[in-house]
Amino acid sequence: MATLGTLLHTRLNGRLVGKDQDGRSYYESRRPTRKGGGVQRYERWVLYHKGEDGSALPPEWWNWIHHVEDQPIPMEARKPWQLPNQPNLTGTPGAYRPSGSAYRGGKRPPATGDYESWSPDE
Repeated sequence: MATLGTLLHTRLNGRLVGKDQDGRSYYESRRPTRKGGGVQRYERWVLYHKGEDGSALPPEWWNWIHHVEDQPIPMEARKPWQLPNQPNLTGTPGAYRPSGSAYRGGKRPPATGDYESWSPDE
């Protein structure tokens, strides 16, 4: 969710480049800016939905937002084996919880006998 300042900056300085399938809007500055190293290029940004972080950025737009590609990759160019983008779920109820995790009851499988604990020589 964009702040009032971001919305104002977007309205005054940005031009809409496109939207992804989830409705996030991608913008580019109207005039190039000079950043570190003296390279002149267009600033790019995305307006996320409320509660999203950078991991929600789909792969079609990742290269564009990071100035690797001049245009976003069209959805039609995706391969059948490519899975849909899934944001990082760490810290949420949907996070990966391996067996033995305290969040899954904390019951670990029995030791297999291939482990020897280290003890210092006395």
